[in-house]
Amino acid sequence: MDIIRILLAFILPPLGVFFQVGIGLQFWLNILLTLCGWLPGIVHALWVILRK
Repeated sequence: MDIIRILLAFILPPLGVFFQVGIGLQFWLNILLTLCGWLPGIVHALWVILRK
């Protein structure tokens, strides 16, 4: 299942975070980072997914 989340993190970072932690602080932070730039959103999404 982590492979699917990682692939989603590259395509649409907030979706990968949503599947990992649901709607919460990390999700909203990832949306903000993705709006600031695609790369910060990906880095944050991968960090959230791989730390668990």
